[in-house]
Amino acid sequence: MPIKNSAKKALRQTKKRTKANLEVKEAYKKAIKDVINAAKDKKDVSNLMKTAQKKLDKAAKKGIIKKNTASRKLSRLAKKIKSLN
Repeated sequence: MPIKNSAKKALRQTKKRTKANLEVKEAYKKAIKDVINAAKDKKDVSNLMKTAQKKLDKAAKKGIIKKNTASRKLSRLAKKIKSLN
């Protein structure tokens, strides 16, 4: 446990940021899963794909994942959708 006040504050900040980052990460992962499941069920995925792209770009903008990682995930998702249809 931190003893100094600055260390206590740093711990509070870290917990808060970790929680926020986890929410963003879960959001884009859920969006990707939704797109894949819709594609498997032969449903229209255009709106879900837009949502997934938006979530990935937002995560990259916030620094939760890197820009190239977001781009790679989106590319692989598009490739997978194309193969399922």
